[in-house]
Amino acid sequence: MNILDRIIAHKQIEVAEAKAIKTIAELEQMPLFSKPCLSLKAFLLDETKTGIIAEYKRQSPSKGVINNTATVEEVTKAYTQNGASGISVLTDNHFFGGCLADLEAATFNHIPLLRKDFMIDEYQLVEAKAYGASVILLIAACLSPKRVEELAIAAKNLGLEVLLEIHNAEELGHICDAVDLVGVNNRNLKDFVVNVEASAQLIKDIPKNKVAVAESGINNTDTIVFLRQAGFRGFLIGEHFMKQPNPTIAFADFVTELRKK
Repeated sequence: MNILDRIIAHKQIEVAEAKAIKTIAELEQMPLFSKPCLSLKAFLLDETKTGIIAEYKRQSPSKGVINNTATVEEVTKAYTQNGASGISVLTDNHFFGGCLADLEAATFNHIPLLRKDFMIDEYQLVEAKAYGASVILLIAACLSPKRVEELAIAAKNLGLEVLLEIHNAEELGHICDAVDLVGVNNRNLKDFVVNVEASAQLIKDIPKNKVAVAESGINNTDTIVFLRQAGFRGFLIGEHFMKQPNPTIAFADFVTELRKK
């Protein structure tokens, strides 16, 4: 069983437990559920911003603890003030050390929030909206094309945007009308090997009406320049900033360097 299979098996248990604790009706009564969603697609197409979707995560299965001291509030505030186009918040607890409270804690920023998790059930979409997300992630590697479409339509009905993550040509078939953005993950979720060339190879086959996002393995501004020239409008970066002694300074310095190019 690879790491993705293990994560999904555990996620099925987590979702069942969450449903037993809080009903969909209760989630729909939470204050943030009725809050209008911000468009990540619009923010990424805004030329005044960086195109960076900056991530907050504490740990990962491949790297262990990345940063367990920097708070959600201080990091996401710096991301927002320094021109991020969106913020990704890891909410998986067992493997990534995150939680829905982290997502909620970032909602004071006026910026689209992506709930970064392994979404397998419509219940999680309602959770995402109730805790302040504007965008949800669907991962092609753990969902059938039919299931992607079902979840994407359900998300759209809630007012959420949908980022579909793929990492090879076979997964291009998961793209459907209800998907707003298509991300190419340079990290293979089955073995966690990173290959930045994956993005450049796949973008030519991504429909032009979908905003293309490069994910993972982006460690320098030259890579963003290269990927932008290839046609990408979004760049999801997490580990690079979070592993620095001070993620807020690291992000500000990165953006300053990027704007000179």
